[in-house]
Amino acid sequence: MSKFSIYFVRHGQTYFNLYNRMQGWSDSPLTDNGKNVATKVGHALADVPFNHYYASDSKRAMDTANLIKAEANQATTPLTTLANFREVFYGYYEGDDCSRVWSLVGKQYNVTSLHELLEHINIEQTRDMMKAIDPTHEAEDNATYWERLNAGFDYLKTHHDNGDKVLVVTHGTTIRSIVSHFGPEVDITTGPKNGSLTRLDVDGDQIKVVDYAKDLV
Repeated sequence: MSKFSIYFVRHGQTYFNLYNRMQGWSDSPLTDNGKNVATKVGHALADVPFNHYYASDSKRAMDTANLIKAEANQATTPLTTLANFREVFYGYYEGDDCSRVWSLVGKQYNVTSLHELLEHINIEQTRDMMKAIDPTHEAEDNATYWERLNAGFDYLKTHHDNGDKVLVVTHGTTIRSIVSHFGPEVDITTGPKNGSLTRLDVDGDQIKVVDYAKDLV
């Protein structure tokens, strides 16, 4: 039975974040502020003896992880990319204006943001609703999303035990989704800031949310 801790960190600010654009599998570079935040996260976590670093295969996540590692003086700690922890795929709406997209998805609720939509429905439903209105129907539905995410957790369980501490740089909606799944009592209507920390403790099949969206900088 694997027993270890996962420290999820949201990547630093990107230009799509700054411009309020849907950023799932599409990517944009870290802003100067995003790089600065990643460096500060590395400083804040320098005393945590991580056994392994992971990042989604999005460049914004990998760049953030490398900046954290460098500042934490853990250059020799391995870094592995795991596509399982990518952001949700938004299909036709990749790169679109966030307010416009969420107003379309949540039209019946008269909302303009995911924050507002989550006051009416759960985050799992938002994925199925987006796929339903996607004219290409290529947006990721909840079942497909969790199939790849569960495979990511299985990978970590296979490779870690004995109280290991691992850091995973991932994405805002993915962190919200993970916390909703394993800690349904936690309020996720407000999303994690860039560079914030969410910690989960794994004990075999039991996964507990310890911290959500904790500010490090």
